[in-house]
Amino acid sequence: MLPNRDAALVALGRLLQARGYRFTTVTPATHARVNARPDNTVACTLEDIFGWSRPFSPDDLPEEIVRTLRAGDAIVGHGNLCRSAYRFSTLDTQIFMHSAFPTGDADAVFFGPDTYRFANALRAAFRDTESDAAVAVVDIGCGSGAGGLYLRSLLPAATVRLVLGDINPEALRCAQINTVLNRCEADVVKSDVMGDIAGPANIIIANPPYMIDAGERTYRHGGATLGIDLALRIVDEALPRLTPGGRLLLYTGAPVVEGVDKFREAVGPRLGDRAFSYEEIDPDVFGEELDEPAYARVDRIAAVVLIVTAPGGRHAERHANTFH
Repeated sequence: MLPNRDAALVALGRLLQARGYRFTTVTPATHARVNARPDNTVACTLEDIFGWSRPFSPDDLPEEIVRTLRAGDAIVGHGNLCRSAYRFSTLDTQIFMHSAFPTGDADAVFFGPDTYRFANALRAAFRDTESDAAVAVVDIGCGSGAGGLYLRSLLPAATVRLVLGDINPEALRCAQINTVLNRCEADVVKSDVMGDIAGPANIIIANPPYMIDAGERTYRHGGATLGIDLALRIVDEALPRLTPGGRLLLYTGAPVVEGVDKFREAVGPRLGDRAFSYEEIDPDVFGEELDEPAYARVDRIAAVVLIVTAPGGRHAERHANTFH
């Protein structure tokens, strides 16, 4: 049972869905540019308010939405106007609540282009999954819960035990709200990587932070070693927890220095003789980060997908031991 405040946010999300709300969340840099246009200083639509995080007057909103916003303690003062404390993004038929723009707080819960790339990778890897037995799925560093909940929608009904784990209490709260909002079932667990998640898993997925963030915002900071430390730790902790034939799918950013993918270089020796695939799905993401001193030697940051298959199952033959 959700607290009344959180139940109100579920109701808000469903009100938006009922009104045909759709919003694709962009990068922070694009978001700032679009909001800086003279015509975008004040919200005119639901998408302006709950997607673009623009200020609005409560008098311009349907009374039911204002009442639900207040019940969810989700109205923030903005001069003579107000802003929503949360955004709502859509992914296929699902909707996800997460932090409002700008996401400057240490515990901000992010959703953006990486989420959509992650979802595409999950769909490509798991949409044809068939099983006559229960499947245990773990989403490490789940954030809003979008990855795990989207994957749940792809898998056969009534066969999935989903665990959403994160170290950030605000992320866990969003994940719990989004689980109810999307009419799914999941265990939402506070866990540092796999530390407090019990048992083996058939599928482990992760879309970890992969930037070097001086403020060490939870959703961005992947470690001091070019942002790859957390992703490597996930590989180390997840692989021993896979069932025979189980799979780890990791979507992350890979810094490329003088033509060398530093994540690929570091993760390769960890995989041993396991079957795996590695694909660069976008050669250049978050290029503005290259202006930062920590990235002085980095040529680009690539978005990559690593899939590792544990020996002993029928999936093990599907991936050759090769890097694409």
